[in-house]
Amino acid sequence: MLDNQPLGPANKARIVLLSTDADFAQSVRSAFGADARFEFAVVEDWLRGGRVDLAIGGAAIAIIDLNKAGHEELARLQQLMNSAEHKLPFIAVLQDFDELLARKLVQMRIADLLVKPVTPSDLVRGCISIARSANGGEKKESKIYTFLPVAGGVGATTLAIQSAMTLLNGNSRRNSSTCLVDLNFDHGASADYLDIEPRLDLTEIEPNPERLDRQLLEGMISHHSSGLAVIAAANHPAKMQTIDQNVVMSLLNLVCESFDHVVIDMPRVWRSWTDNVLLGSNKLFLVGDMSVPGVRHAKQLVAAISTRLGQGPQPKVIVNRFERHFFAPGLRRTHLMRALGDSFAGTVPSNRRLVSEAIDRGVPLDEVQKSSNIAVATRKLLLPRGTAKTKPARPSTGRGGFALSWARR
Repeated sequence: MLDNQPLGPANKARIVLLSTDADFAQSVRSAFGADARFEFAVVEDWLRGGRVDLAIGGAAIAIIDLNKAGHEELARLQQLMNSAEHKLPFIAVLQDFDELLARKLVQMRIADLLVKPVTPSDLVRGCISIARSANGGEKKESKIYTFLPVAGGVGATTLAIQSAMTLLNGNSRRNSSTCLVDLNFDHGASADYLDIEPRLDLTEIEPNPERLDRQLLEGMISHHSSGLAVIAAANHPAKMQTIDQNVVMSLLNLVCESFDHVVIDMPRVWRSWTDNVLLGSNKLFLVGDMSVPGVRHAKQLVAAISTRLGQGPQPKVIVNRFERHFFAPGLRRTHLMRALGDSFAGTVPSNRRLVSEAIDRGVPLDEVQKSSNIAVATRKLLLPRGTAKTKPARPSTGRGGFALSWARR
């Protein structure tokens, strides 16, 4: 089990709890005091005390009890994170869950977030995971590419699949792995498009999301002959499933620990977990079509997401099924650039015959036609020449991905 595995080096990991709640501090002290792998300390006057910086200076992990998380607490947390140069992982504990506050903590790059009542075992497990990641040597960040449709039927799933294939085959590093995650649990089409059996069983993991580990995950991955891993659930066309956000984030956390590239096919309808998925992405693509209403809706969605996510990834618009009009009336690339501005990522040309044949045969586009115009355009969008490596706008543990479990209860 996780609790019995070594943290890495023989040295104890020093855990510091910042809390004014004496009862909570005593319960946590008892849990860590009984574990020989940790050295534990409590700082009660962390809001105004002058010895906090010294206390956390040699810590491996800081647990901060924010209670109601007012302005003073958040300002002090930001000050402590800045003094540690964001190298010290903080686990935040809240008295009550608040979505806006949780989003703000995500943007501050909190390593994990828990809501009272918190069992000491939850904190121990969280610290073990973080400590093992920190002691595991040089880590490689998984890259997350998220595709969100602006409207229905714009071809977002086709682009997500083609992007996954591009990343799988286009990386120069050997043994690089790619996983396509279909989060449209009610009407997902990725498994049908690739003619594979969807194996994700949400009913098995939703009652106990903490049971989800790599062994269970492997049993729920569909493997395409190309080497692409696909996580998709069976369709329920007459049923609208409400999946707990803890389940979704636990799933994505584990996927990001297991793969180099993760491509996420999002549903158009906003869910309770949508904000957190978008915040965790390295690249966020909004897929629209070549029409005036489509471009208008894309522009509105860019503005809405930018407002909601704040400092998260900036959404970029892909105009799919683009057709050039040289002499006939219609939208041109210059029109799209003028309307969408900096949010314009580019276009993917229309090739209905190719897409229809690939879907009907249940194969990737490249199996029907190598180096098609869609494949070339997708590669340019994902792997532009001369692009510098950028820092992911999200907290990082392990190989990267969704380090926050979104307010586990």
